[in-house]
Amino acid sequence: MPDARLEEVLRFIGANVRRIREKRGMTQQELADAAGIALRFLQKVEHAQSNVGVAVLVRLADVLGVRLGVLFRQRELPPVKRGRPRKARPREP
Repeated sequence: MPDARLEEVLRFIGANVRRIREKRGMTQQELADAAGIALRFLQKVEHAQSNVGVAVLVRLADVLGVRLGVLFRQRELPPVKRGRPRKARPREP
């Protein structure tokens, strides 16, 4: 796959993961923990800075409650958000 096409696909995957995560009311930390991946890796996935493997995509889709193909949907890409992420919600004891 040419580099430009790969970058485009990774941008769509990252945007879809972020959109669905936010729609579910999850923080990045909550999704990373539930999927069994590092927070920093999830951040790289959402920002299209990592070539994510199929196994991780399957876990993310499962945790988000969507079919795997949903993560590949090509939608209009949202503007890139910069700044500090919101703080994780306190966990109940």
